[in-house]
Amino acid sequence: MHRFNLMGVAVCLASTSAVALEQGEYRLNGFGTAAISRVAGADDAKGYGISGQTTDSWRGDQLSKLGGQFSYGLSDQLTATVQTVAKPEQDDWRLQLEWAYLAYAVNDQLTVRAGRLRPNAFMFSETLDVGYSYPWLRLPDEVYSQMPISNYEGADVLYNLPTALGTVGLQASYGQAVNRNIFIHALDDRLDADYKKLLTGSISLATDAIGTFRYSYTESTLSVDHSEEFKGKFMSLGHQYDDGSWVTNAEVINRRSPVSEHDAFYVMVGHRFGDFLPHVTYAQHDEHDAGRDSSWALGLNYSLSANVTLKTEYKRVESNDGYNGSFVPAYNTSEPTFDGDIISVGADFVF
Repeated sequence: MHRFNLMGVAVCLASTSAVALEQGEYRLNGFGTAAISRVAGADDAKGYGISGQTTDSWRGDQLSKLGGQFSYGLSDQLTATVQTVAKPEQDDWRLQLEWAYLAYAVNDQLTVRAGRLRPNAFMFSETLDVGYSYPWLRLPDEVYSQMPISNYEGADVLYNLPTALGTVGLQASYGQAVNRNIFIHALDDRLDADYKKLLTGSISLATDAIGTFRYSYTESTLSVDHSEEFKGKFMSLGHQYDDGSWVTNAEVINRRSPVSEHDAFYVMVGHRFGDFLPHVTYAQHDEHDAGRDSSWALGLNYSLSANVTLKTEYKRVESNDGYNGSFVPAYNTSEPTFDGDIISVGADFVF
């Protein structure tokens, strides 16, 4: 039941338009997360996470979100899709337009899309806000905090090719994400960023026996606060496996620019016992010549129904040599320590 539910969510809420709509037909889906979290044992840290919203008090504005996706068949080959998500940014909730595109199905294998899309940089890029589609309440921050933009304006091409080994998926995209206000946790401030000439290419192999393998490469011309432009590159390699009992996920990334270079990875394994899924994840992030932060996460999920999963998670985060990692530092301390225990409880749902 769990595996087919997950595949159904990926089909309905991901962007690949795998299920075609006839003219006049529509599909409306909703998804969300209701969760609270807190950090303990990090007295000198201001907060944890991309925006530092996980603090020493129980708060629901780090993980909670509510979204909806609407698709309408303009013709038997042309479909319009819009996805909006209400989620917090620092201390304010905002309704964001994540998807807004037209998809033209040339045939059963080839699709061309244009509009507002997601850069397909990660294993879970297509369902980034759909927590029901992955085992964690909180995606591994060490990896998923390395690309601060979640969408761009442009076009892409998707091609699926059945082979004897499995289905090969090819995707190429081009566009830009300009006038983006990104939050830099180390500075505890927002900066204006422009991602121009944003190019992404990915290849995947989906098999029944050994799971799905995926590689992607992204590059862009960047400028921050109208500074001089420079080129950034991002690469990721990942694997997913789910046979209904064992679940594994692994992903390794490299992000580099003239300013800095980052390597990060995570490895997750879990096993289902009826409606329960206990799982463990190790993640690590290295910023060259700066420091390392790593974490162990223990989680327990319970499938309450076909569309609701209850999740609990304990995550121990540690860093070396005073490196702040994913913590927003408090600047009124002379010897900051950036270790902490993060506890999260909540539910992911689709409807």
